[in-house]
Amino acid sequence: MEATFPGLSSLAECGRKLGASWETASTPFIRFHDDIAITHVGVLEIPMQIMGQKLTVGGVHGVATRAEFRRRGYYREVMEEVLEYCDTLYETLVLTTPQPEFYLPFGFRIVEEHIFKVKCNSTGSTDSFRILDFTDTKDYTLLHRLLETRAPVSNIVGVVKEKPVFFVNEGSRTLYYAEDLDLIACLEIEDTRLHLFDLVTTQICSLKNIIAKIPQPIEEVVIYFSPELLDVKDVQAFVHAFDETVLMVRGKFAAEGEKFMLPRSARC
Repeated sequence: MEATFPGLSSLAECGRKLGASWETASTPFIRFHDDIAITHVGVLEIPMQIMGQKLTVGGVHGVATRAEFRRRGYYREVMEEVLEYCDTLYETLVLTTPQPEFYLPFGFRIVEEHIFKVKCNSTGSTDSFRILDFTDTKDYTLLHRLLETRAPVSNIVGVVKEKPVFFVNEGSRTLYYAEDLDLIACLEIEDTRLHLFDLVTTQICSLKNIIAKIPQPIEEVVIYFSPELLDVKDVQAFVHAFDETVLMVRGKFAAEGEKFMLPRSARC
């Protein structure tokens, strides 16, 4: 896995330190040559809310074959085993990839995603977020509490009660907390542009209240999930491939055709 995805082991270690082991969360399907693992496909469970309905989807991830064993049919064998297993458990499978051609033969299809842009004229505030420190037991406990009780960031496509994928995707990034909102924000600021990737809270608040926590002027907000719960107007939606990857789905997916994005924190 490390040979195929450099840096993955450090992200997995970050997840372990935060209390959610990738190895425990993922069901591995592997082919061996002698004593060497040559092909791997993993399956994770992701509790989601899609078009207002809660369901658990299967997340296919970690698809890797050692370079010297490629083009010998091992990947196909493992993927067929994965799908046989998943078809007994999940009505929906998801994955994100920069190479969709690998998955089209197995019944996966590309589902279009969007980002959302909102103009604003915030001049900045002194009432800012604070950065979470996971060496502090209080912040560690706070993160787990909110992940366990979080509301979906969108009723179109959102995630609930999920930790391992969140920790791998967000655990090594800066996370911001607003105490009065009891809200963790996955965000980045680029000049006067706010990039908003996810919100972890028991009740989604308005975008206005979130911007009020930013201590510098903000002229535009780019939102990487459907913003219907943020109480915003004049939102523009744009087709977008997040980090040059596409979302692929196999089976039922009620949000197909809607304007949404699977949050960065849930991409696998």
